[in-house]
Amino acid sequence: MMKKMGAMLLAAAVSQWAMADAVSVQNQLNKKYPALKIENIQATEMPGIYSGSVGNQIVYTGEDAEYILAGSMIRLKDQKNLTNALMMTQNQVDWKKLPFKDAIKSVRGNGKRQLAIFSDPNCPYCKQLEVELNKLTDVTIYTFVLALKPQSVAPSKQLFCETDPALAWSNLMSKGIQPGSKKSCANPVERNLQLAQKLAVSGTPAIIFSNGTKLMGAYPAAEIEKIWQELGL
Repeated sequence: MMKKMGAMLLAAAVSQWAMADAVSVQNQLNKKYPALKIENIQATEMPGIYSGSVGNQIVYTGEDAEYILAGSMIRLKDQKNLTNALMMTQNQVDWKKLPFKDAIKSVRGNGKRQLAIFSDPNCPYCKQLEVELNKLTDVTIYTFVLALKPQSVAPSKQLFCETDPALAWSNLMSKGIQPGSKKSCANPVERNLQLAQKLAVSGTPAIIFSNGTKLMGAYPAAEIEKIWQELGL
């Protein structure tokens, strides 16, 4: 019993020490480089290295808070991407509160799995993601059209005047066919911009999984499948 109690006290002390180190690193960053706004500092599995977040990006720094590294931390013994795992836990969205009425809905197969995508029609990485999304089966995709580029505003609004916005979106992204409608109609383009700001989606593409995990970038279909498996979705 005493051995067990001693082990528990030691574990608590180590945890508190690690937390104190993380607080020290955060304080150093705030003092030395206040403009960087690096948050969520915490110890990693690698001794002396701490992770933090700048917007949607994970960065790493040492105990002296003098250098920043951006990239993936891979655990060699099992090839696990610890950076992706960290992003999944930090970037969370309340899926149930997403305004799906403002998205273009596309159902493939049984539509059981779900994704929400933020995409700009003139974003090359968004077009790349569309190619990957087309490889997925049994999925419902909600696309929130995000007109970040000035030249994207008009076609984004025109999409919602089409008889089949999902087909019009597909033609626009895969074939470069502009929406044919010349009339004006109600559209969610402005609301989507406000939603993106609220969710800290500052660029495109962004992918939100149905458990609320938010990732930025054009992930390959195989990687999305792997993430679904890891998340149990």
